Amino acid sequence: MNRLIHDIKRSHRCGSLREADIGIEVVLMGWVHNRRDHGGCVFVDLRDREGVTQVVFDPEVDKEAHALSGDLRAEWVIGVVGKVRSRGGNVNPKIKTGAIEVAAVRLEVLAKAKPPPFPIEEEIDTSEETRLKYRFLDLRRPGLQRNLILRHQFNQVVRRTLDAEGFLELETPFLIKSTPEGARDYVVPSRVHGGKFFALPQSPQLFKQLFMVSGFDRYFQIARCFRDEDLRAERQPEFTQVDMEMSFISPADIQAVVEKILVEAWRALLGVELPTPFQRLSYDEAMARFGVDAPDLRFGLELNDLSDTVRAVGFKVFADTVAAGGVVKALNLHGTGDWSRKDLEELEEFVKPYGAKGLAWIKVKEDGSWQGPVAKFFKPEEQAAVAAKLSLAVGDTAVFVADRAKVAHAALGNLRKHVAKKRNLIPKGTFRFCWVTEFPLFEYDDETQRYFAAHHPFTAPQPEHVEAMVKDPGRVKAQAYDIVLNGIEIGGGSIRIHDSVLQQRMFEALGIGEAEAKAKFGFLLEALQFGAPPHGGLALGVDRIMMLICGTDSIRDVIAFPKTQKQTDLMLDAPARLDPAQLAELSIRVAGDKG
Repeated sequence: MNRLIHDIKRSHRCGSLREADIGIEVVLMGWVHNRRDHGGCVFVDLRDREGVTQVVFDPEVDKEAHALSGDLRAEWVIGVVGKVRSRGGNVNPKIKTGAIEVAAVRLEVLAKAKPPPFPIEEEIDTSEETRLKYRFLDLRRPGLQRNLILRHQFNQVVRRTLDAEGFLELETPFLIKSTPEGARDYVVPSRVHGGKFFALPQSPQLFKQLFMVSGFDRYFQIARCFRDEDLRAERQPEFTQVDMEMSFISPADIQAVVEKILVEAWRALLGVELPTPFQRLSYDEAMARFGVDAPDLRFGLELNDLSDTVRAVGFKVFADTVAAGGVVKALNLHGTGDWSRKDLEELEEFVKPYGAKGLAWIKVKEDGSWQGPVAKFFKPEEQAAVAAKLSLAVGDTAVFVADRAKVAHAALGNLRKHVAKKRNLIPKGTFRFCWVTEFPLFEYDDETQRYFAAHHPFTAPQPEHVEAMVKDPGRVKAQAYDIVLNGIEIGGGSIRIHDSVLQQRMFEALGIGEAEAKAKFGFLLEALQFGAPPHGGLALGVDRIMMLICGTDSIRDVIAFPKTQKQTDLMLDAPARLDPAQLAELSIRVAGDKG
């Protein structure tokens, strides 16, 4: 039996003692971070989630405790009774408890431990696979513990802020009906109803709208959501979002609430004051200037449209692209005139995955003349026009993409970010938020040759575009908005359709017939006929926000028990096969299995 925790209780955490505590007797419990035997005294750094305290086992203070300390090993769990004393001239300024130590008068081993497969330290040279397999040990590392503590604090800020704004924290079900639209659902077989399945929610979307129909007015939830997506970097099959919905509002109302949450979070967690209101950009402006709908505003390198300027130049690719309805877009990579041909060829390879067939370029030499494969096609007056449009100066390099607008934007929008990272143009510790608004309501899929909902099929169109929903869906703008931070979308939302006739028209525009709409969304269409208030909302991605707050490049560093990029749990060895008896009880037969 571990006598210590029955006799007396822990009095302090390992990161809490200071010089003001010198002379008091304390009880500490935690993990042996390391042990150092200096001949006479044994020194142990004792660790818990709050920090580290140096414990001294001195034979002149207590011989029995000193003798027991000889067996201690890393990661053993121990309890110590001792007196706080000054370190004198051996202060450790790197830790909060560096001015004091605890002279032990009693030691209790609460649990022994095998040698860990990797050191429990901040910087370790261990593969992520090993760390995820032993995630319970990985989570002992101070950096990951700090991240999860910050995550807890963020959740508390959310709850306090939304409670003060009149929101109710309400729960929605996990076992729902599958209505595939976009990402695939995770499905759950029903034992009671053999051959039928529930689905795990991709979001609480329909339920939060039903809360508005029910009159709750303001709802929020820190919700777990599930999406069976194809493998993508920094995506998890299960994720967390701050989900909220409000009645009788405009987009500005929900945006104001979101800004309050983020301002409070940055103040409480980072001590940073964010200026408000956040910058607003329309979708069209974001695409024109930055090439992407989640622009990083921390640096320049904006796109320029040269279509009118180059429509008559001698370079056939430019002229033919513009004549065919495409665009010619360019970036001025200021101060890169010393880049080699190899450097520029690497940029050309970078844009190819985005559909670009090539990347034209020119350099401005010391005498102001142009150098590059396409320079000879421009007359002096055409060079002057391009130089004026791009603000070209000596030592600059300009790169061009001629293609459909979608391809040119994707290629140069991502190249812009790539070059900024390569040249260290992004200032550290800077947070640039913006709202992107007025998204297209529909997107066209070339493969299936049909329109689908750019946001989701419950998003309301701009009032002046309602009549064009069926006749000309490509030009319809949505009452949708995204919140973007440093080039990463951290949340998105919209004003919802609250009229059943308009909702049916939306389904029509998406090619969802009346029978299919009734089968999938009949409950919503019926609810909208019983007096639905105008409403809208938004969901914030907690995992992405925490990644940015914690300053890590991996979303897995802010999730307690994440999956790998292959959607596996290495610690649990999941997913796994079910026992045949379980499958039989669920009325399931696995393809390829015998029997």
